[in-house]
Amino acid sequence: MSIAAFRFEHFSEIASTNDAAMARARSGDAGHLWLSADVQTSGRGRHNRPWTSPSGNLYASLLLIDPSVPAKAPQLGFVTGVALVDALRDFAPDIKFALKWPNDILVGQAKLAGILLEGSSLPDRRFACVLGCGVNCVNHPDGLAYAATDLKALGLEVAPSMLLQALAITFARWLDVWAAGEGFAFIRAAWLERAAGFGGPVRVNLGGQMHEGRFADMDAAGRLILDKPDGRVTIDAGDVFLGSVNRPPHVNGQP
Repeated sequence: MSIAAFRFEHFSEIASTNDAAMARARSGDAGHLWLSADVQTSGRGRHNRPWTSPSGNLYASLLLIDPSVPAKAPQLGFVTGVALVDALRDFAPDIKFALKWPNDILVGQAKLAGILLEGSSLPDRRFACVLGCGVNCVNHPDGLAYAATDLKALGLEVAPSMLLQALAITFARWLDVWAAGEGFAFIRAAWLERAAGFGGPVRVNLGGQMHEGRFADMDAAGRLILDKPDGRVTIDAGDVFLGSVNRPPHVNGQP
């Protein structure tokens, strides 16, 4: 697939690019549509956590219709992560951009970007998948419970529009590799090559219960495999903290 397969629409201000993309789906849009905005007034991350959205950063969402059977659609979060790291590397090949399971991009211990994947069955029996990407290009929130950074602070001047074009190109490439889920093994391997904390100590908060162990693997369904002293645990979803309990935590996603 080439970038020509996508349509692009940009707004100076919007409530949420993800919400707007899903609204387009419900109105019958055929998909392959990127929506972006200078500012979001109601941006959000996982678990409806607010996502601070000042001007100068990238806020973009891609609408796909029937990209795969619904059960495999969550894999698109990993496709997006690999594509976003590759797009960032196009501008700064010497910076180590890393993926934190399941949906963050880090530089060192600091969060640079996040991904929000949402899906919905439509009344006409189509399945809509929206992939939201927020990247700190020129600023990042302060006073959070975790470290954050932005491209400008890293010495990079990258306009959000340029980054979106690069992301659209890399995403199209990896979408072909994914092949509606048939090629997820290749996505998994690429994701693990870019993973933060792989093979090292991590803690995972599951509904208030903390599990500590070694980030051993990611399975064929995209679940984190944690080796604990008392055995192996498979984790479907949770907030990941890199390092052992003796290190300060960095929360996954904006609060």
